[in-house]
Amino acid sequence: MRSRRHTTAAALAAALLATLCGCTVQPLPGTSTGTGTPDNKPTYPVHLQLPTPTPPSNAAVTPDTPRTLWSPGDTGPDVRALQARLRQTEWLYDGPTGTYDDLTARAVSGFQGKRGLPRTGVMDTVTWQRLVNMSREPGTWDLYLMGGQPPGPPDPRCLTGRVLCIDKASRTLRWMIDGRTVSTMAVRFGATGTPTREGVFHVYWKSRHHWSTLYDSSMPYAMFFSGGQAVHYSYDFAARGYAGGSHGCVNVRDETAITALYGQVRDGDKVVVHG
Repeated sequence: MRSRRHTTAAALAAALLATLCGCTVQPLPGTSTGTGTPDNKPTYPVHLQLPTPTPPSNAAVTPDTPRTLWSPGDTGPDVRALQARLRQTEWLYDGPTGTYDDLTARAVSGFQGKRGLPRTGVMDTVTWQRLVNMSREPGTWDLYLMGGQPPGPPDPRCLTGRVLCIDKASRTLRWMIDGRTVSTMAVRFGATGTPTREGVFHVYWKSRHHWSTLYDSSMPYAMFFSGGQAVHYSYDFAARGYAGGSHGCVNVRDETAITALYGQVRDGDKVVVHG
């Protein structure tokens, strides 16, 4: 009796252990459950693989988080291209500057909100694709609408002496001394009907608080080089960029830069305007 009870208890324990372990020994197809097969080949256990867990039918499925491309504080030509596209879609009116600033972040946030995207203010892959689909590839002057473009090589006439080297092609001014570039800045030229004259000139008069009686407008930090044409600071250029033009003068939009330049340039210094 004790032996039978012992045998029964052992069998129950084995069954319980098998249940808890979650697997059983299964015979291979076409074999018996004995110690051998009809052709006397041994039987090996099949190790069952647990199925891959699946979420319940009512579980929320979320897409992968979009990858961040640019965010506040980033700088460079890619950010400039992003800003140019935001200008095309009328979400940004400043720049492009090449710096992901607060204005850019607010423009991105507004663009995202208008299209039902999370208003993060960060340019991610999803937002970028939507923006690309709604805009065109920006050209050179789209990228540098407010200035900041890299200057072209200096004209050979600029390589000796003290020279204001003004390049119409790249819309930049180099202040050079004995072939060395001291500073550069973006400039704007005369409109079609009043073009800026090209050639070699010299600064003949400086006027810090100049006022044009001909056009009834302010010309701060004016450095005259050809008749009434001068290099000077322009409030309009600072506000509108290349959307406007001068009456022949060379406009500078960076007041800090032209303040320093005005203090360094002397009467008699050479001015070279080339295309």
